[in-house]
Amino acid sequence: MIPFTLQNEPALFDAECRTPGNAWLTANPAYRERPKDYWSKFKPDLQTAFNGMCGWCAMSIMSGQVDHFIPVATLKRTGQDNLAYEWSNFRYIEPQINQKKHSAAVLDPFVVQEGWFEISLPSLQLLLTDKIPGSYRELASFTLGRLGLRDHEVVIRYRQGWFNLYRQNQLTLDGLRQRAPLIADAVERDLQDGKDWRL
Repeated sequence: MIPFTLQNEPALFDAECRTPGNAWLTANPAYRERPKDYWSKFKPDLQTAFNGMCGWCAMSIMSGQVDHFIPVATLKRTGQDNLAYEWSNFRYIEPQINQKKHSAAVLDPFVVQEGWFEISLPSLQLLLTDKIPGSYRELASFTLGRLGLRDHEVVIRYRQGWFNLYRQNQLTLDGLRQRAPLIADAVERDLQDGKDWRL
């Protein structure tokens, strides 16, 4: 995971998501099904806000989803239904990671700070660093396990793909940083130690 910053909501978001969404909630106070989806039309905007990267695996992904950081089921239970239609509650996420997240309380990409996580080469495993404050360490560890961020085959496959492009000289270090910044950091550390992974 890397730091992400909440970006301004799209110009039409209030008119086309928040307002009709809150109207739906008012008209359906005892709803049992998932609230009506007014958020998916803003997936391209969310993708742009996250630079095309999953908020948790911190790499460019081919296709992502709109994730409610505080899950919809939790919103209903806690009386925060309106957050189903709030830009500030949306994160961009890789679909299989989203399935793993489900309704779990995990570390928010918006609170992650620089240097909290690092990639180990050549295993491509994601590790916690000593820079994570004690107050977040347990949640960070849980998040890695719950979402499979440490070494699940889905994220390893993504990491391997980006790493291989760099190793085969199809991607510069700057290009790697734009698509998989934690892998670029790992490569740079090894370069400083005299290890060059390029073939």
